[in-house]
Amino acid sequence: MQENKEQKLPAEPDLMEQDDAIIGRVFRWSLLVMIGLAVVVLIVLFSGRGEERPEPVAEARLAGPEQLSETRDRSPPQVHFSDMADDWGIDFVHENGAYGERLLPETMGSGVAIFDYDGDGDQDLFFVNGKSWPWREQTAGATQRLYRNDGDRGFTDVSAATGVNLELYGMGVATADFDNDGWTDIFITAVGANRLLRNIGGDHFVEVSAAAGVAGDDDAWSTAAVFFDADNDGDLDLFVANYVEWSRDIDLEVDYRLTGIGRAFGPPANYAGTQAYFYLNNGDGSFTDKSEWVQVFNPATGEAMGKGLAVVPIDLNHDGWLDLVVANDTVRNFAFENLAGHGFRETGSDLGLAFDNAGHATGAMGMDTVAHGNNGDVVVAIGNFANEMTSFYVAQEGSGLFSDQAILVGIGPVSRQALSFGLFFLDYDLDGRLDFFQTNGHVEPEINTVQPSQNYRQASQLFWQCGQDCQRQYIPIAVGQAGDLGIPLVGRGAAYGDLDGDGDLDIVITQSGGRPVILRNDQRTGHHWLRVRLDQGALGRSPVGAIVTLTSGGVTQQRTLNPTRSYLSQMEPVLTFGLGENSVVERLRVLWPDGRAAEIPVPAVDREMRVAWPDGNDAAESAKETNE
Repeated sequence: MQENKEQKLPAEPDLMEQDDAIIGRVFRWSLLVMIGLAVVVLIVLFSGRGEERPEPVAEARLAGPEQLSETRDRSPPQVHFSDMADDWGIDFVHENGAYGERLLPETMGSGVAIFDYDGDGDQDLFFVNGKSWPWREQTAGATQRLYRNDGDRGFTDVSAATGVNLELYGMGVATADFDNDGWTDIFITAVGANRLLRNIGGDHFVEVSAAAGVAGDDDAWSTAAVFFDADNDGDLDLFVANYVEWSRDIDLEVDYRLTGIGRAFGPPANYAGTQAYFYLNNGDGSFTDKSEWVQVFNPATGEAMGKGLAVVPIDLNHDGWLDLVVANDTVRNFAFENLAGHGFRETGSDLGLAFDNAGHATGAMGMDTVAHGNNGDVVVAIGNFANEMTSFYVAQEGSGLFSDQAILVGIGPVSRQALSFGLFFLDYDLDGRLDFFQTNGHVEPEINTVQPSQNYRQASQLFWQCGQDCQRQYIPIAVGQAGDLGIPLVGRGAAYGDLDGDGDLDIVITQSGGRPVILRNDQRTGHHWLRVRLDQGALGRSPVGAIVTLTSGGVTQQRTLNPTRSYLSQMEPVLTFGLGENSVVERLRVLWPDGRAAEIPVPAVDREMRVAWPDGNDAAESAKETNE
């Protein structure tokens, strides 16, 4: 979070860039008009030298910028999202423990995971919960909550039956099969010790934090976490971001205040930084602490520098080893280059991911990264504090060097006023292009008292990708034109998944101290789609990190299996490809984490395919079709 004592807006570099861009466009069009007139004059002069009567010259009309915008920009399809929390039986309410002292964790919210815990093919929901503070009277029923998806019958609360109803001040969640037994496990980050829950046959969970060696310190504040194979040995290792050094005493000593409000939620700039945890999987259900691999110190003070709130694994340099990008709040972002499984080197500044275009650190919250635009570009998007644009770092054609193009693509100016937490890319209309979503909400309940331009509850934002041949690559969907998606919220965690089995992606948003919003996607475009579920197969290895490419209608899309995205949350572990009007898939290719590739035949679309990791036989024989 950025310090919010003053919100005066001086002339910003991005605004000057927009003015320069406008001037440049006017100059270019003026030059084109002059050249066009010159060509016409020359044609007339040269044609007059002959004896034949010249043919009349049709004067070409040169379209100006506004005309180009009209002809090249397409209109977003009509979209409607419906909040189904009540109808589907989701009665969860987030407990943040707030009682008036304005302690920093109370406003940060918590995450949600969409995953199939029981292996029945439906996506279930896990909500991370806080609790009352230990020095206060405890709130009954404030536990972690798991809801089983019962298909057409909605969801059933199975928290107690599965043993996940733990009381802790939870923050984030990571889901993966850490022990390669075929069942997805749950890791919960917290203010205090973290928890690892092992999935026992899809029936219940057992806490194994201490035995696995991943609980962390009792006085730490952990936030984002991710399972990924850092050393390419076939099992998943664990990275855990920590936020700031915090305790109630430290918070009261900081005593941050805002005029007209009094005591307020102070920015992280007032708190010391931390070091992250990194655990190497031993393959026997336990981990070895290798946190020294991801330590970053402030060169000026020698103190810990990190204030992490989001992490995403990505192979930044295309060397076959997964790297990490960490979004830090008010200090520079990190990029950890994987040293062939033997440690990491921090290279965020070298790659252009550390700061904004003005060279400043931002109040970074949620994050996502994708292969973007179907042209080889890689994008890292980061949601930031109010009066900061969402960062949209682009490395063109996988170059590995990033520049922030938020203004150029159309997301920057619209996102500036929002305070963004959870965000991600998804193809909500199934046209084959990745759209962009972010949920918003301020951290101060009375912020409107001191900043009339800000509100505590803010509408989420959905951007439709028009395409790279459009004047603006991303077009915002107007508030009120997407159904319940435009309802103002105290948005924090956000995730997507196909909750109702109809092929398109639904959205779940958590609120700090409130109920989640379950947005069913009611798009009616008629577009075709294909969902790909990767299975560990006979090898018994998690497919996290596998890359799937699909070609349909001559356009190739790429997705990486990585559920960890957004803010403190997890997406469904199924890859959804929109096909638009195309009903044939020419090619489906899976690049497995061990480097083997497989071509998978696709006999039909508008269905889910389950593809198993090949065990030495023809991979195509292990692909089976599942109609959902």
